[in-house]
Amino acid sequence: MKQNKFLLPILLLSFISWAQTEEDDNYIEFNDRSNVVHGVYFGLGTYLGEIDGESTYNGVFKVAYVANRQFEVGFAAVGFYSQQDLRIDTFETLDFAGGYAGLHVEPILFGRSKVNLSFPILVGAGAVVYVEDNNRDIDIDFDRNDWDEVFVVEPGINVLYNISRYVQLEIGARYRFSSKIDLAPNRIKNINGFSAGFGIKVGIFNMGRNRYKKHLRDE
Repeated sequence: MKQNKFLLPILLLSFISWAQTEEDDNYIEFNDRSNVVHGVYFGLGTYLGEIDGESTYNGVFKVAYVANRQFEVGFAAVGFYSQQDLRIDTFETLDFAGGYAGLHVEPILFGRSKVNLSFPILVGAGAVVYVEDNNRDIDIDFDRNDWDEVFVVEPGINVLYNISRYVQLEIGARYRFSSKIDLAPNRIKNINGFSAGFGIKVGIFNMGRNRYKKHLRDE
């Protein structure tokens, strides 16, 4: 009789252990938090800066891939217009314009937070030209052949605000370094200068999901 008293709890514990094992066999446990979280977006921005001490307006377009919300790589293009008001003669006043494009990279800090800090850099090339400004009636004379090539490196700093998984705002500043310009009337030697402004990014910044346990269904 005493043996039966000890045998019954042992059998009960064995049954519970077997049932738990059967239940666990119906699930697969894993955690993909260490995997790279992918993202893509396109962005538009506007910046106010200066070239040769004069006001310059910049428009920016970007398309990029985002890795793990920590690093961006993609393509960026910038177009600018600078109100130089350079008087040539009584009838002609010149402003300055151009554009450049190239590789965009951007390391990101605090990527999992609502507010991030990033350090974008653009490395690219483009062209610049003087344009006629007749009482704000802009005229680019393509017959003048006054375009000049320019190489640009533009580092910056951004504060990023994640409105949602699909929309992000950025506010930042940057400094543009350029190669020398040889372009008559030889007023502007380069397009170096600060600029600051804001932009918006639209895309998917977090395509990944974290999963811990998945039920294995019989087929």
